[in-house]
Amino acid sequence: MLNSVINLDDFKDEVSPGIFRKLRYALWLLTSNIFFLTNIPYPNKFKVLILKLFGGEIGNKVVIKPWVKIKFPWMLTLGNAVWLGESVWIDNISAVSIGNNVCISQDALLITGNHNYSSRFFELISKPIIIEDGVWICAKCIVVGGVTIHSHAVLAINSLASKDLKSYSIYSGNPAVYIKNRIIV
Repeated sequence: MLNSVINLDDFKDEVSPGIFRKLRYALWLLTSNIFFLTNIPYPNKFKVLILKLFGGEIGNKVVIKPWVKIKFPWMLTLGNAVWLGESVWIDNISAVSIGNNVCISQDALLITGNHNYSSRFFELISKPIIIEDGVWICAKCIVVGGVTIHSHAVLAINSLASKDLKSYSIYSGNPAVYIKNRIIV
């Protein structure tokens, strides 16, 4: 079998073309480094205001712990009473939509982008992530693009969601598999 080779010199960055988009991203990186990627406990209302100024759709009573990293706030929707734990990374080159009363625990990664590994051009593939109301993404979990985590599902610690998770269910593992129903009393 004859194989071609990957040549990353041929890769085309389609995420932030254009001078305006690059300047907006540069301003966001500076702001993010000062107010988000720090141990300084800036008030949550202040962080929410910053995200809104950068185009994020952010609800009320949102809690954003230190060291939260967000790629593009203008592609982020957070509902009411969302908790983002320490060192959460939202790598959103596509839209990420998070419903109400969602907890995303420490070191969780939401990543919308990937690459076409079978193409010599290694094109970027990006799909949105949807997290519905009442979901808990436990510490050190990964959620990839194209996944919907339905209402009140739980992704257990250190698990990978590469497919949709059903409502009121608990999933665990890499890849995450159904464990049992979530019963809330």
